[in-house]
Amino acid sequence: MEPEKARHEPVNQNKKQAASSYQTMFFPAGGKKGYHLAKRIMDILLALIGLVIAFPVLLAAAIVIKLDTPGPVFFSQVRVGWRGETFRIYKLRSMVQTAEKNGVRWTKVNDPRVTRAGAWIRKTRIDELPQLYNVLIGDMSMVGPRPERPFFTKQFSEEIPGFTDRLAVKPGLTGWAQVNGGYDVTPRQKLKYDREYINNQSLRLDAKTLLLTCKVVITGSGAR
Repeated sequence: MEPEKARHEPVNQNKKQAASSYQTMFFPAGGKKGYHLAKRIMDILLALIGLVIAFPVLLAAAIVIKLDTPGPVFFSQVRVGWRGETFRIYKLRSMVQTAEKNGVRWTKVNDPRVTRAGAWIRKTRIDELPQLYNVLIGDMSMVGPRPERPFFTKQFSEEIPGFTDRLAVKPGLTGWAQVNGGYDVTPRQKLKYDREYINNQSLRLDAKTLLLTCKVVITGSGAR
């Protein structure tokens, strides 16, 4: 009987590990399992609806971008997401193709690398719409800390204690920092707002953030 028991123990252990991985996938911040499940369902529904509604907008933007400057309509970047795992984010191109010929640089107000079409899509946040696909496949959520590039994540982590606290939840298409400070918020301020969101996560706060995002899109506030 002992050998039989020993033979089944690894199998049972593997089942426990698989169950643990499944829970981690759907409930990233620990606890609040009902909230995280409801949020994932909301993410899928809003991403599907958003992609359908956004299609004609993306088509129009693609034509404008193509007519404005040479180069691809879409581009992708590697970003740091939940638990420090990297993934590829998708955006409409809003800068010239040679934007980083001199290396990675933080975008500034009235950045000369931004094209005429890019200024419009950045102001209205249309450039972020392709990330609805990232939300649909589970790389991102509708609401959460905005994901940074590995270069900036490393830099800010060295300069700002606790900056990686933002990685405790999935990154978002929009976030509490974005509706409170927009593009002009500093990395230190961004951490403050993201911590507020992480510590007070709820469907109510998610809904409030999404509504405030609509206001930002309509007014174009905080763009650069």
